[in-house]
Amino acid sequence: METGSSFQQLGKQQPLEPPKQQLLGYGKCSTTGSDPGKEPGKAAGCSGSSGIGKGPVPMVCSTPCGNPYAGLVSHLRASWLSGKTRPMEYRVAQLEALGRFLDDKKQEILEATELDMGKPSFEAFFSEILLCKNELNVTLNNLCSWMKDEHVDKNLVMQLDSAFIRKDPYGVVLIIAPWNYPIHLFLVPLIGAIAAGNCAIIKPSEISKNTERLVAETLSCYLDSDCFAVVTGGVPETTRLLENKFDYIFFTGSPPVGRIVMTAAAKHLTPVTLELGGKNPCYVSDTCDVTNVARRVAWGRFFNAGQTCIAPDYLLCTLEMQEKLMPALREAITEFFGPNPRESPDFGRIVSDKQFQRLRALLGSGRVAIGGQTDEAERYIAPTVLADVLPSDPAMQEEVFGPILPIVVIANMDEAIDFINARPRPLALYAFSCDSKIVNQVLERTSSGGFCGNDTLMHVTLTSLPFGGVGNSGLGKYHGKFTFDTFSLHRGCLHRNMGLETLNTPRYPPYTQQKLGLLTTTFEVKRRGTCTLL
Repeated sequence: METGSSFQQLGKQQPLEPPKQQLLGYGKCSTTGSDPGKEPGKAAGCSGSSGIGKGPVPMVCSTPCGNPYAGLVSHLRASWLSGKTRPMEYRVAQLEALGRFLDDKKQEILEATELDMGKPSFEAFFSEILLCKNELNVTLNNLCSWMKDEHVDKNLVMQLDSAFIRKDPYGVVLIIAPWNYPIHLFLVPLIGAIAAGNCAIIKPSEISKNTERLVAETLSCYLDSDCFAVVTGGVPETTRLLENKFDYIFFTGSPPVGRIVMTAAAKHLTPVTLELGGKNPCYVSDTCDVTNVARRVAWGRFFNAGQTCIAPDYLLCTLEMQEKLMPALREAITEFFGPNPRESPDFGRIVSDKQFQRLRALLGSGRVAIGGQTDEAERYIAPTVLADVLPSDPAMQEEVFGPILPIVVIANMDEAIDFINARPRPLALYAFSCDSKIVNQVLERTSSGGFCGNDTLMHVTLTSLPFGGVGNSGLGKYHGKFTFDTFSLHRGCLHRNMGLETLNTPRYPPYTQQKLGLLTTTFEVKRRGTCTLL
């Protein structure tokens, strides 16, 4: 995922000195006389008014150590070690508080995302609120069963013993979120972290500054501030934050920064989930419903002004199909956004000047067949389709992450598959065809984090499917129970009977052939008949 955050500069910087300025968004609600952990969402002084336009509460580190966040991490770790976050009742209370946060702050969320990137309220509600509520409700509906010990098969010797998998929390986790879906991409991981019994520090993106401010000012009014905190800032703050030992790090962003996060985690042998991105191919076969393909591709590419990590990054199709798609794409874009998308309330804007300049430079790839208009003052780039794009063109050298759709012409499906497999494995892969055998061939002969046949984006709306990348597009998975499992240590446990010592005698010295025979009989696992995949 190309997040465009100044955090990307981390790869070019030397180790930074402690920031001279005050630290922002330490995670304490500016209230007194109430404990958000006991009555989440009812802390005194949390009026529920909009946080937009106000600055985060400044907090200065008073710890004697060199790292400004060491005290915060230690405080959260002490809370976790106390066992406070382990009871199911506590987890449910905090999750329900997140639900109240989404309900109470719905309008402020819509306003903040509109201010940050012109996000249409329809898209903001769907992606930032509705999908988050779905994740939350699925978790609340199933938490009791997810938390239960999972009993496993036993051999003959241990039939009277208890063997099970205990789902333990990791401890103190760090969630670093990007700017493109600034609520969804911190909240969904946080739901799983809370459900699994962890304490958490949330680092929202400084690029989506209005949403960052809203989260920093209001989230602590809903969650227990002894166990959950928001840290704000840019490169210096994030660099210092990563110096601390966390028990798990969940990062969403670009592959270059993902490598930096993983390097920082490796110093403490901290496990990580990296939700990254890349160029998601979309193969369109010659046997398809052109109108439906155009509408589904246009929606997936131009949703959130193309600033979506799983958006179809480029099309692969024959020259004949490219000619058929052009009028269908033009018609779909007009249907969605009118004759002038710049005036449409349903089309967003680019998040920053830096991202705007980067995207405008990509318009020189191939030839502009649809769109191409820009307005630097508004950071507006029209929904654009580039035809006859070459693999060597700039638009094919990086993740587009904007409202630009390149089309690369190939001869057939085999060439398309070879093209895909010659590049880093993507976060998502799309294939369109009326022939299900063609869709299945693309699925079977490629590798990607996720796959969707005959549509775009929609696979991530199912909490029953894992979401994550592979190789350059990421490491790990989440959504639904997968998020709970990501933030849970699956602890293998065996509780044996103190008696029945006779059963253990065959494993003790002095060893004999008879003992080995008994041991083999009681421990051996025999292979059953082979199975056939249908």
